[in-house]
Amino acid sequence: MEPTDPSGSPWLRVDTDEVDWVVDGSFLTSNWACIWGRGCLGILDDPAEELGQGCCSVGAHIDGEDEARTTAALAALLDPARFQFHAEAVDGGVFSDATATNTRVVDGACIFLNRPGFPGGAGCALHLGAVADGEAPMDWKPSVCWQLPIRVDWEPLDGGRERATLRRWSRADWGDDGRDMAWCCTEGDRAYVGDQPVIDSLAAELAGVVGDEVLVELRTRLGR
Repeated sequence: MEPTDPSGSPWLRVDTDEVDWVVDGSFLTSNWACIWGRGCLGILDDPAEELGQGCCSVGAHIDGEDEARTTAALAALLDPARFQFHAEAVDGGVFSDATATNTRVVDGACIFLNRPGFPGGAGCALHLGAVADGEAPMDWKPSVCWQLPIRVDWEPLDGGRERATLRRWSRADWGDDGRDMAWCCTEGDRAYVGDQPVIDSLAAELAGVVGDEVLVELRTRLGR
């Protein structure tokens, strides 16, 4: 059944000139929060909280040539003190191959993931670099990284318009790997521990996906 937004439905629809947005309001009003470093079980075949890998056990998908150039340029600017695998990046680059469509996996996880105990700080080196420079991490990280767990499915409509269905990621979205994955943070209740609804806690990320005008309308519909 096509999602609609009558009273009581979790789905919200916002039309713009180019896109028919269909949004999972139940996710936006949930208290989901990223629990990396505080209970995240990771996405390997077995729970591995102690590794601190979160969803970074695989290389990040890069969305096109512009994002590849930006990622490479920012990697070159990172202070080695904040980038555990800086030497590996210098020697072999940050991408898995010449297509530059994925970041490299080094020592079992994304090359940008500083491991627990690294003196410069555990977590994404790009995230840490952005914070150190007083910038937003979403401006430094590949789009797939800052958008998670937001998922958008696109389909063409008549007249050149598109329908975009915005929802939370599910295990199925990981493809065949999802079947054996130890955990998916949007399933179960382990990550629904935030002190704000997603419409507030991920406001910047949502604006980056849907635009400010649509976000304002969504906030209005949800009474924010």
